[in-house]
Amino acid sequence: MLEFTIFSRPDCHLCDILHQELEHLCAGRAKISIVDIDSRPEWQMQYGSLIPVLSCAGEEICRYRLDHKAVIDYLNKDALLI
Repeated sequence: MLEFTIFSRPDCHLCDILHQELEHLCAGRAKISIVDIDSRPEWQMQYGSLIPVLSCAGEEICRYRLDHKAVIDYLNKDALLI
């Protein structure tokens, strides 16, 4: 099963929106992890004000807003591998 990671920070409105949209789009087809960029200095430096950032398998999919097409492409690609 795919696992998407959202790089976020507390009280981030855009992060909350991306998470809600991603949950709806995935509907049990993938796991979603949320990581707080402020928990690691290297994440703070890498992502800073770019959040939210969505990644899967170490590859950045989108930032700021959910790229629905890219997520659907990932879900479809994973379905073909099963």
